[in-house]
Formats: sequence, structure tokens, C-alpha cells
Amino acid sequence: MLTEAGGVPLVVRTTAANVNDETQLPPMLQAMPAVQGPRGRPRRKPGSVFGDRAFGTAATVALVLTLGIFSFLAPRNDKTHGSGLGFFRYVVERTLACFSRFRRIAMCYERKGEHFQGLHELAACCLTVSRLRHYELQF
Repeated sequence: MLTEAGGVPLVVRTTAANVNDETQLPPMLQAMPAVQGPRGRPRRKPGSVFGDRAFGTAATVALVLTLGIFSFLAPRNDKTHGSGLGFFRYVVERTLACFSRFRRIAMCYERKGEHFQGLHELAACCLTVSRLRHYELQF
């Protein structure tokens, strides 16, 4: 899942259980929609990327840096405990926890991956609408 700083889901991808996380970051960055800020052109790529050790391979970090995105990906070869991104990672973990409110996603009843992906995208739309209700439009 790719979220913005407030926890609004931007890109949701479901994969099989045995797919490495680092292979999913480039397609998610390409699938990111343009995000309109308070003024100016919509942003097509994030300013920075935060991720745990699953995304911290040298190839993934190099790809993120060549795209012009600042990398806060925890390196895999570091022996310290944890990723050191607790406050920032909490935003994504909280958004993932919000998906458990949808019973059909919490218990997988679907046989096809396309249906499960569609339910995740529908849940992401519902979460986005509920988060956007808290913002006040100022013109």
C-alpha cells in the first residue's frame, strides 16, 4: 500500500503470499495518481518514501534515488533492532488496520485475485472519502 502523509491510501495492490515486497514498489510508484496540493501543478511522484527492511535492498534504494525521490528505506544489512521508522510507519499500519473494518476483506471469501483486488480498491475509496470529510475546503 502507498499512502500519503496523512494516511489516505493512494495505491493498493494485493499479491500472492510469497511475493517479495521490493518487487512491488516500482509498479506502485508508477501507478500513483497525481495529487493536487493547495496550489500549483499536481504532484506525480512523492517527495520521499518510507519503508521497512523488506524494501531496503540496494537496487530498490538506487531506483528510488534515480526517480528523484528521497529515500528513507531502512537498509537490509543494518543489524540494529527495528527499522527506526516507528512514527512514520504508524501511518501505514493505521491505514492497514482500517481495512479490517470491512468484513469481506478481513475474511477472504473470494476465489479470484481480481475480485479481492477490487474489494481492496473499493475499501480504499471508502477510507479516502471518510478521511476527506475532515478537511474543510477553503477557496
